[in-house]
Amino acid sequence: QKYPELKIVFEHITTLDGVNFVLEATSNLSATITPHHLVLNRTDIFKGGINPHNFCLPILKKEHHRLALVDAATSGDNRFFLGTDSAPHLNIFKENSCGCAGIFNAPNSIGILATVFEQQGLLKNLEAFTSINGCNFYNLEVSKDKILLVKESFPVDLTKTVIIGENEIKVFDPGFEIFWHMTDLKSKV
Repeated sequence: QKYPELKIVFEHITTLDGVNFVLEATSNLSATITPHHLVLNRTDIFKGGINPHNFCLPILKKEHHRLALVDAATSGDNRFFLGTDSAPHLNIFKENSCGCAGIFNAPNSIGILATVFEQQGLLKNLEAFTSINGCNFYNLEVSKDKILLVKESFPVDLTKTVIIGENEIKVFDPGFEIFWHMTDLKSKV
């Protein structure tokens, strides 16, 4: 109230309460949502035993919270935008008794998001969520550069790891097949 023009970003919301807080607030409050919070709920940490690669902070929540995040992200509401919170922890630090929190989603975030938006029938809102809403909130120029998303008839390989010296980083597996991937725009023009 003392600073009515102050812009506030609610980073990486994970609950229905967070969505409602943004929806009920002034236009100066926005929120970021991660790709992994759109596709995982708290049971995914325990699928096949304890899965350290699905452990993140903020911690995954119940399914009704995940569904509220999907609705907010895909809605086209300019107060919600992407915050990947991608965390490339080495497997040796994720797969131990005190594993690091974080999910390495950078290599497949766009494919995951395209899948989520397509499932909602709202693929038209993907660009705003990933590339426009955040820029507008921060008063930044929207990039004129474009990517081309292509939907293939075969899924993207999700068994990828990134090799760093003698160590590996596991790329996030959302638990479903991804058919969307980025391609070189120049080769398709």
